[in-house]
Amino acid sequence: MPVVLILGATSGIARPLAEEFARRGYACLLTGRDEYETQALASDLALRYGVRAEALVLDVLDFASHQAVIDRCFERAGGNLAGAVLCIGYLGPTPPAEAGPAEVRRILDSNFTGCVSLLNLLAARLAQQQSGFICAISSVAGDRGRQSNFLYCAAKAGLTAYLQGLRNYLFRFGVRVITVKPGFVDTPMTYGRQGTFLVASPESVARGIYKAIERGQDVVYLPWFWRPIMLLVRLIPEWLFKRLRL
Repeated sequence: MPVVLILGATSGIARPLAEEFARRGYACLLTGRDEYETQALASDLALRYGVRAEALVLDVLDFASHQAVIDRCFERAGGNLAGAVLCIGYLGPTPPAEAGPAEVRRILDSNFTGCVSLLNLLAARLAQQQSGFICAISSVAGDRGRQSNFLYCAAKAGLTAYLQGLRNYLFRFGVRVITVKPGFVDTPMTYGRQGTFLVASPESVARGIYKAIERGQDVVYLPWFWRPIMLLVRLIPEWLFKRLRL
């Protein structure tokens, strides 16, 4: 039974994604900050799909714990992990200019530095294994900084660039790296936010992520129409873009 690791398993997109993997016979290693919630999800997957599902506690902001958690995941996987999906993110307050130093650090660490710390540890182990995949959820927000959430945009832009370099590095080891860029998704993170449009369901995005992994895609926008939308956004000249209220 192949084993997949889902980091941030209790997030809005990660839950249906875990179901996608379990439905197809994957054993699931699930990490989350809330031990009770993560264990409940693991028990549900094991009961409904008859697969092995285990829960581990992980806080992306607790950098000192990262090495031990990743080592434990590989031990539980029997030293042969099929791959890992990172579903960790934090949007932060609006407007971002009002965020204090602690909140700024939380946004950047939750979406970039903490994620990079975990993925670097994973990359080293998968390179030794010489197989597997790393899939990470970035965002269309990383394609261009906007006044409404520029801290989040900056963190996701950094994550996207990191994944591009990681893809280049791990290619020689037979490890695939998939960057997922969702648009607005109907999750607790976006609930009640003004300015959201073309909102996708978590289930449809989860199916798209699974297909992208199976097809070996490098970068995928979900839903697909965000690719041309963001191309147009990137083409707006700066003298005009800075005048827009986005």
